[in-house]
Order: sequence, then structure tokens, then C-alpha cells
Amino acid sequence: MTLADILDPLQQPLVTALGTPVSWTEVLGFGSGALCVWLVARQHLANWPIGIANNLFFILLFTQSGLYADAGLQIVFISLAVYGWWTWTHGGGPGSSVLPVRSTSRTEWTWLLAAGAVGTLGLTLLLSRATDSTVPFWDALTTSLSLMATYGQCRKRVESWWLWIAADLVYIPLYAYKELYLTSLLYAGFLVLCLIGLRDWRRDLAPHHREDRAVAA
Repeated sequence: MTLADILDPLQQPLVTALGTPVSWTEVLGFGSGALCVWLVARQHLANWPIGIANNLFFILLFTQSGLYADAGLQIVFISLAVYGWWTWTHGGGPGSSVLPVRSTSRTEWTWLLAAGAVGTLGLTLLLSRATDSTVPFWDALTTSLSLMATYGQCRKRVESWWLWIAADLVYIPLYAYKELYLTSLLYAGFLVLCLIGLRDWRRDLAPHHREDRAVAA
């Protein structure tokens, strides 16, 4: 049995939504993605393995739809998930096994924004010249925003939720344009979960701010 024989059933239509076939891959991506974001909002460690499974489903889905930057992004996400898994369990510093929620520093913002701008420009040019992508800029922009947000998630930076919100606001119409209606709906759900995550992480951020001010005093 070849890899194609194994993957082919996942690519077969399961249901039809708004006149468009929805594959097993998209359904499994929907379910694992929603669960992953909910677990991140609750700061549950299981979000990392669930997220890796979600990335694998989306590699198949995005390759089929010509969203090549998003497909490649999933491979990077898997690497970052391994890093994030480690930092959430070992990044709390001496005497702590839990990584606390923090704000993004000015230095981090400087290099994140610079990297995001360069990445968006470079990927737009690459996708325009080397692929048949019909949405090179938007594919590149969401890729850069997602990478920036994932870094923040790995380090438990509260502002990572704002980056995810920005990405989701582009993803929702982008996937609808590509007729990935279930995935577009999933990202609308992600947007709601991001708002919940932002609220919850900001609550956890407040005690650390008070501790930091007390130490400084």
C-alpha cells in the first residue's frame, strides 16, 4: 500500500456545504483546530500534540487548494509546537515549572514587525513567480502574521492573541474565496476563541505585573 492509497480516503468528499464538497481532511482539520485553540486559551499543555495533528491535516488541505505558503507554514508550525511544548514546561525559570503569561517587550516587537514585513514581501514575490497561487499577497501576509503569533504563543506573550485576531480577519474571507467554507467557518470560531483567550491571558498577566512592580520598588 502506497502513501497515496492511505491519504486518498481523507481527500474524498464527506458532505456538501453550500454546493461545495467538504472532504474528511477539512472536517478533521476543523475539529482538531477548534480543540487546539480552546486548549491554548485555557493554557492546557495538550494543545501542542493536538495542534501538531491539526497541522498535518492542513498540509493536505492547503496543498490541494493551492495555498502553498499556508501548507509550508504547517511544517514550521510543527517545529514551533515542539519548541512551545518545551518552553511551556521548562521556561518558567528557576523554581518554576510553569511559564507565566508576559507582555511582549519593545525589542521583541521591533524584530517581530521587521521579520513580518520582510517575510510578507519575500513570500509574495516567491509565490507570484514560482507558483500558480491566485492570492500571493494574502497568503504571504497570513503566513507572516501566523508565525509572529505562534512565537508569542510559544513564549506566552499576551499580545500573540492580537496577532491571531488580525490573521483570522484575513483568513475568514480568504478561505471563503477558495471555497473552503468549513475552514472559513472554523476561523470565524477561532476569532471568537481568540477573544476569549485574550481576556483570560490578560487576567493571568495582571498578577505578574504587580509582582514585577513590587520587585522594582
